[in-house]
Amino acid sequence: MTQLLINRRLALAGLVLAGPLAQVSLGGIAFAQGSEDARFTAFLDAAFDQAIALSPETMTSLGMKTDYGKLDDYTDAGADKGLALSETQLAAMKAQFSYDKLGSQSQISWRLFEQSVAVAKEGVRWRDHGYQATVNGSHAGEIPVFLINQHRVDGVGDAEAYISRLKDTKRVMIEVSASIEKSASKGIVAPAFTFPPVEKDARNVLAGAPFTDGEDVAVWADFKAKVGKLTASQADKDRLLAEGRAALTGPFKEGYEHFLATQKKVQAQAKGNNGAWALPDGEAYYAYRLKVSTTTDMTAEQIHQLGLANLKRVQGEMRAIMAKVGFKGSLQDFFKAIKTDAKYQYPNTDAGKQQYLADAKGYIAQVMAKAPEYFMRLPKAPLEVRAVEEWRQETASVAFYNRPTPDGSRPGIYYVNLADMTQVLKPQAEGIAYHEGAPGHHFQIALAQELQGLPKFRRFGGYGAYIEGWGLYSERLGKEMGFYTDPYSDFGRLSLEAWRAVRLVTDTGLHAKKWTREQSIAFFQENSLLSERDIVKEIERYICWPGQATSYMVGQQKILMLRQKAKAALGGKYDIRAFHDAVLKDGALPLDVLEQQVDAYIAGAK
Repeated sequence: MTQLLINRRLALAGLVLAGPLAQVSLGGIAFAQGSEDARFTAFLDAAFDQAIALSPETMTSLGMKTDYGKLDDYTDAGADKGLALSETQLAAMKAQFSYDKLGSQSQISWRLFEQSVAVAKEGVRWRDHGYQATVNGSHAGEIPVFLINQHRVDGVGDAEAYISRLKDTKRVMIEVSASIEKSASKGIVAPAFTFPPVEKDARNVLAGAPFTDGEDVAVWADFKAKVGKLTASQADKDRLLAEGRAALTGPFKEGYEHFLATQKKVQAQAKGNNGAWALPDGEAYYAYRLKVSTTTDMTAEQIHQLGLANLKRVQGEMRAIMAKVGFKGSLQDFFKAIKTDAKYQYPNTDAGKQQYLADAKGYIAQVMAKAPEYFMRLPKAPLEVRAVEEWRQETASVAFYNRPTPDGSRPGIYYVNLADMTQVLKPQAEGIAYHEGAPGHHFQIALAQELQGLPKFRRFGGYGAYIEGWGLYSERLGKEMGFYTDPYSDFGRLSLEAWRAVRLVTDTGLHAKKWTREQSIAFFQENSLLSERDIVKEIERYICWPGQATSYMVGQQKILMLRQKAKAALGGKYDIRAFHDAVLKDGALPLDVLEQQVDAYIAGAK
């Protein structure tokens, strides 16, 4: 799963822009000289810059230092300003440009921009349906991660901006808490199981110096380390550390205490662990979430049946591997053998964690060595493998990818959650590395940022079905590149694909067919190789994030269908490198637009 710096409310609304929008006049835009397409791209880039102007976090994630001492606006008023700006920009676009006079690439940008505004307007109805704090994460965990991983301190002013953000955390926590209470007043409360882990992670942020005795908490250790590396006088460093400590023990802590008090108050209103069907207008809300997540008009029943069909196919391939290795017994017996045999696990020690990280780096290195045979262009940004920090393991996903900065100051990062090594299976490590790292998210997301000629909102935006579909496609591509030489690792690959098929079944089961949490966990246990811990985390993630889990296999199936279409149409002219370029060269796209682009590639190749 990718973890992009996208405001939760805007992700719910379906915006492709990565951050809150602000009302800014369109006057004074200096358009590029030359073609109408160049002028149009200049207009869209200016619109993007305006859109992120009141999202300090997004600007930081893109390597900018504008409003460096501020955090985002998490109020409804901020979201309303964003929508108003996007509508103003759309009106200006239609007034100043003619669709018919633009080239094909600009016409795609036109349609995508127009669509993003329409989806955002539709999403206003569901603004309060999105849970602000769950096992998928909360601002209590995300703010420290943001400061640690993205706030660079290159001088005294940057350190002062860090302190300012520590202080601003109180405002954010108050705004998020108000949003949680507003949703609760409408009968929209996060599932009961979310409250203990959210509280635990929030308290972990405060568990240590300077709040209590003991080791430095992560954000304090980070600030001290960054200040320590400054070329500045000792007096300046001492002042910064004193102000940082005061900001943490004062407004920062007060914000967390306010958030925790709100969580405790709202927890009493939690009504079990049900899917979206139990929310007000839940059926319509889930239909909207499926449309946003898959970029299709597929119904819940169609997605459910797609999952069952692919699960049957994958399990057939699994049984073939069982026969190859001479295993006698059922598929479930084989699952149990792999889950319980120590040879398929890493030691639950620091050495075991380091071995996993070393293996993951090795898998990515072999992809990089062979990638030129399968891709015309590779991302310039480096890729690192890191373990999720211990203090946020409870609400972090199994594995995820963080994008690099365009200026190269931060690499792409493949994170893996190593909280309990007894729950990590060696046969799955290879496939996960290809999905989250290379040739998966890093090749797609980092490369998109580097594409020349595309407007910024396409280089930095995204569509879940495309992004996650490419990640799942990349797991299978690793097989075609000659990897998974061990049959058990290949079985692990298939288990990951089965996992995504199970997602289609359980997500629709939970939200449309009124499956219980326990019923969904049982289906997962019967049909997947995931550990017990990860199965529970998966189901709880789906309950909290309706529809998102359907994006993976829906997107993968579309890419595979398009590849088969290209092979059949081109015959001897088919080139895997050219096909991958056709899929990746335009950045993330809705699946229908992706098909149009692949059709154009086929026509051109003929």
